[in-house]
Amino acid sequence: MIQTVSDSELELMKIIWANDGTALYAEIMDELDSKGNAWQKNTVITLLSRLVDKGLLKTSKIGRRNEYRAVFTEREYQAAQTQNFLDKLYEGSAKGLVLTLIQKEMISPDDYEDLKRFWKEGSKHL
Repeated sequence: MIQTVSDSELELMKIIWANDGTALYAEIMDELDSKGNAWQKNTVITLLSRLVDKGLLKTSKIGRRNEYRAVFTEREYQAAQTQNFLDKLYEGSAKGLVLTLIQKEMISPDDYEDLKRFWKEGSKHL
């Protein structure tokens, strides 16, 4: 099972996924800086270590630098967390989730039609 991560850990994972699943520490810091996020070095290192401990990242040395590599793709993580969410809140029922999205108008009629078309014709039409 893929473990859940904190919001801060997820921010780092998104940076790594956006970089084809691998990133050097310096690249991560540059991306955080470009987003206006001024995390301290120790904070980032701690978060990366937690992600390694949770099994979401692996590290390898390139000279004296660490390269961080995602163990799971973003889609794999999303699928696992979606299943976890469904199990916790809807007892595994995707229908319950979709009903909530429709009833609370969290999904547009156009999106609903796209999903129906996807269901009938396959993913190539999304």
